[in-house]
Formats: sequence, structure tokens, C-alpha cells
Amino acid sequence: MEQQEKTASMPARTPEDVNRCLAEAFRVRNLEAVVALYEPGATFVAQPGQPVTGLAAIREAVAGFLALNPNLALEVTGVIGSGDVALTSSRWTLTGTTPDGKSLQMSGCGVEVVRRQPDGTWRYVIDNPYAGA
Repeated sequence: MEQQEKTASMPARTPEDVNRCLAEAFRVRNLEAVVALYEPGATFVAQPGQPVTGLAAIREAVAGFLALNPNLALEVTGVIGSGDVALTSSRWTLTGTTPDGKSLQMSGCGVEVVRRQPDGTWRYVIDNPYAGA
């Protein structure tokens, strides 16, 4: 498990790495690795039409997803960059189990704005997994 934790917290070196790192952090259920992929003032659309802003709100929203014991399949379908900012698009499927034991399956097409940080890594500025919904 130690190697998995290390893998899940590797920094994103390219715009498309941000989504790859997110999927890996979900795989090992590493909440802090997920949150570390967002800028402090980032916005995450936790549910369709329900954006949350800031790391505390993002942490709370993601903790709810991780409580579902999820399996997340995430594919980057496009990247358009301009300097230190990039727009990525993705297709995803999440399966899990609700607190009452029922199976859950969600899927969608997302759009993400990521920005290169001063250290060269990339983080989410806006993450909307429901952009295609």
C-alpha cells in the first residue's frame, strides 16, 4: 500500500496528468492527494449545477464520493493549451456503493481548466465533471 500512496500523490507534470493523478488518487482512496490537485481558490462542480469553491468545500465534496468506495474510470478526450493554462475534456464512469448498500453508477463528460504552477506542476482551477450532462 505504501507504493500506492506514493503513486497517488505524484504531481501532475502535464495538463492531462491532472486527470490521471485524480483517477489514481481515487483508486487508492487518498483524499489529500485528490485535494492537492486543486488550487486553493479552485471551483469543483460537486453535483450538476452545484459548484463549490475552495479546498475545504472540495475536500468535503470529495470525501462524500470516496465514502461510496468508488471505482473511477477517467479518460482524457482532449487538451487545448495556451501558455500556463489548458482546457481539458474527459469522459468518466464511477461505480460504487451507497451508504444503504445499493449499487451506484454515474457517468459523464467533463471539462476542466488547469493551470501550471510556479513549480511546473499543474492543478485544477475549474473542474466540471458534469459539463456534458
